[in-house]
Amino acid sequence: MAEVKYFGTDGIRGQVGTHPLTPEFVLKLGIAAGSVLGKQGSKAIVIGRDTRGSGPMLQSALTAGLLASGMTVIDAGVITTPGVASLIRRVGAAAGVVLSASHNPVHENGIKFFGESGFKLAEATESAIEAQLSTTETPPAPEQYGRMMDGRQMQEFYIESLTEEHPSLRLNGVSIVLDCSNGAAFWIGPETLSRLGARLVTIHASPTGMNINDGCGSEFARKHPQEIGRLVQEYHADCAIAFDGDADRVVFVDELGNLVDGDHIVALLARDFDRQGKLAARSLVTTPMRNQGMVDFAHQNGLAVHEVPVGDRNVVEKLLELRAAQPNKYALGAEQAGHVAIVDENHTTGDGIRTALFLLEMFTQSKAKTFSEFTSILRKTPQVIASAYVGKGPRLNKEELKVIQNEYSARFPRLARVNLRYSGTEPLFRAMLEGDLSMNEQDLANVANEICRKIQLAAGVGENAKLEILNTTRGGILQAG
Repeated sequence: MAEVKYFGTDGIRGQVGTHPLTPEFVLKLGIAAGSVLGKQGSKAIVIGRDTRGSGPMLQSALTAGLLASGMTVIDAGVITTPGVASLIRRVGAAAGVVLSASHNPVHENGIKFFGESGFKLAEATESAIEAQLSTTETPPAPEQYGRMMDGRQMQEFYIESLTEEHPSLRLNGVSIVLDCSNGAAFWIGPETLSRLGARLVTIHASPTGMNINDGCGSEFARKHPQEIGRLVQEYHADCAIAFDGDADRVVFVDELGNLVDGDHIVALLARDFDRQGKLAARSLVTTPMRNQGMVDFAHQNGLAVHEVPVGDRNVVEKLLELRAAQPNKYALGAEQAGHVAIVDENHTTGDGIRTALFLLEMFTQSKAKTFSEFTSILRKTPQVIASAYVGKGPRLNKEELKVIQNEYSARFPRLARVNLRYSGTEPLFRAMLEGDLSMNEQDLANVANEICRKIQLAAGVGENAKLEILNTTRGGILQAG
């Protein structure tokens, strides 16, 4: 199988107006994708987008290519990524595609394809699409060109599927500050929770095309939990919920301003599912960016933890493997940033709104008087994740990164874990450092800063290039000192 050039760990990503995210390329991509996907049976494809101003332009180009290849395009409008994945199965489409760059800034965008089962495309299918892109031969004209269908009303199917999964859930009396990130959940999120009776203080639900993820959303909440925490206290809410731009991620903030991220969520859900006998293989799946406190909590509750490489595709592939022998149970996995996958026969990807409903149902059924009491059972170990801008400069290979990792592990024996990698979706280098309890987050931040500056030097981006260090123990940004 040929190595893919355009597809990354989460579809095709980039800066709008720069190859490959230009109308000319996206038109060709539509023709190539339609030519490949149209051979698999159904000729229908569901297409949706988030609220970025570039979305309609890229969607129009992609749609033109798909129509030219003979595909029927069902336009679901502005909708969450998991909403599209859900509709593919509902309408029996050959595939689905989402125009979104998730939690990334507005000047970026992405194109994420899903197959007929609602899972991301297999690598072989991505390779076939790229092979069609690179050929000089024009695909044969279809016997009949495709047609457009207005599928925006189908969003109701998605909302109904979310609420019907929890027939006994009543959120009357539960007060929530809801941050929709000015993104795809801007009305689906509030609509779903309000139908269940929640009292909402909805913020960042007025998309302009330019304000998605801008000082809001799940990533902002991770970096500045005190900001949304103040609103929780001001409105006497039980908690805050924050989605990212396409709502496949979610994090919470409790009434004390404490961050509740993917590590907390997956551990709490795993324990609850296991007590109900609903957890496949009595296991959960995570990545190297997880916190050791979550692993310890799982083990204390008799659960196995499977670690896979970073990327929700890797998490879901392992979940399918675990669920194969127990198809009537939930396979559960998560990334620390809030991408939680609860896989069953009808759900195939992470869904921020769906995850929030499961956790809220647990909260309402618990004896906890406050949300902080409900989530306090998990104690995190000291940990930071640094994100350093490296532009398009040279990358060190895995062996060179391993040398650096070994060097710092030897210099700082209190470092429990070090993970160094380049992002698959952004021009960033990430360093995850976790220490024992004698090493605090500031100590880790200083070491992470030193490592990242060395990587930036190798990339040639200069000593003033952006470097951000996230305190993943309790949220917030740290400054190296």
